[in-house]
Amino acid sequence: LHQKVKVECIVADIPAQDVVDAIAEAAHTGEPGDGKVFVTPVEHAVQIRTGKTGADAV
Repeated sequence: LHQKVKVECIVADIPAQDVVDAIAEAAHTGEPGDGKVFVTPVEHAVQIRTGKTGADAV
């Protein structure tokens, strides 16, 4: 078994590939268990404390 860590990042479309590349480079060891990166769209966000929505909530 491999120890697993889940990291979630919310970023704008433009630097998204840079973030994916940085994570992949930092996590790569060439051994089983290096991990996976999933890229999915975020439809909407709400910051509960302030009530901000959309990009302002992030």
